Amino acid sequence: MESSEAPTRVLVVAHKTAATQPLLDAVRERAQRGPCAFTLLVPNATHGLHKVVDPEDQGAGEARAVIDHAVPLLSEAAGMPVESIVGDPDPGAAVQDAINLHGFDEVIISTLSARVSRWLKLDLPSKVSGMGLPVTTVTPKDVAEA
Repeated sequence: MESSEAPTRVLVVAHKTAATQPLLDAVRERAQRGPCAFTLLVPNATHGLHKVVDPEDQGAGEARAVIDHAVPLLSEAAGMPVESIVGDPDPGAAVQDAINLHGFDEVIISTLSARVSRWLKLDLPSKVSGMGLPVTTVTPKDVAEA
């Protein structure tokens, strides 16, 4: 049973979908279920040679731009300020680092649709669930699925 004093710490993992309506709706719904604190984790995407040379040399400009755009919208949906962190280029490692360093109680993963999502192809939701935390996966609805 949750303590009424300590809010549930929710890690929101997103990149391209960080400011999409399905994620905003999921954050709003989670905030309405009880006291919680949200942190947006954006893995620092690598491009070109950074994927093979040294991903850690890649600047965090793209991830910061995602954060700058998404945090105000997520904060409004949550009804409270949302923290943010830039993570490892590998989304699994980024989540594991965030959980180990900051401690979270549950995870919301927002990703692209199953047709194009690299994170779903990597089975990121199952891998994060294997870390012992409840995971909610949010994807945009495809027009064909409607």
